Amino acid sequence: MDSPVTHPTPTSEELNAELLAMPEPPEQPDPITEPGFEELVTVALRHVRGRRGGDLVSVILVGSSVRRAITTHSDIDLIALVKGQADGHEIVRVADRLADIRYRGHHELEEDLAYSPRLPSLLRKARILFDHEGIGAKLLERANQRFRQGPPAVSINEQIRMKAECFHWLGKARDLADKPATAQYILSLFFEDIINAFFRLRGFWLTAPVEAPKFIASRDATLGDLAGRFLTAATLPERLNLGRDLADILFKDVPNPARID
Repeated sequence: MDSPVTHPTPTSEELNAELLAMPEPPEQPDPITEPGFEELVTVALRHVRGRRGGDLVSVILVGSSVRRAITTHSDIDLIALVKGQADGHEIVRVADRLADIRYRGHHELEEDLAYSPRLPSLLRKARILFDHEGIGAKLLERANQRFRQGPPAVSINEQIRMKAECFHWLGKARDLADKPATAQYILSLFFEDIINAFFRLRGFWLTAPVEAPKFIASRDATLGDLAGRFLTAATLPERLNLGRDLADILFKDVPNPARID
């Protein structure tokens, strides 16, 4: 009869080598110092937990409060992650502030991280208020990883589309110069597209809208100066000319759409 095969007892080093490294949870921002704000956040959180019940997996605070840019009129911006699919949006009042609550399926939001130009930068400084089984913490860690990889590349067709859209708005505003109020409204749409195009063409993650002009000025002094003058222009003709200068500089390396006539 053969003798039983014996295996040597593994050393502590061998056992440790087989252990998978556990990622560190993302660093959480400190609580807000604005008097009374934390109490309002607690009320908003209680509302979300009471509304969603058992399908709630995480509640995340985003926006100006976690960027240390809170003002008197700042909202309480929450992302509530739930099981399954969800795409809801709710605004409620908490004392003298608004709570802006977006409900998302956590699997769906995780998939969006791969191609969204905004989510990784929005979530990388977020603060977890409630978390079930670490789902929110894992999502924030993936958002930080995605942020470090840089924003998605922009194809040449998308560059041409952005250029055509901006010049379209600029042309419409010039056509309606005899209706100044309408032209000014169209120029606001033009400027919004210019801002988005700058971030995408230059390979930057989108920032919060209130931070965009300052960010542009820090990366491109010429465009930053033009953007500032565009926003403060006293007359419609001046604003139209500054808009044309903005578009010409931003899209100077992007070809025009192909002609088919």
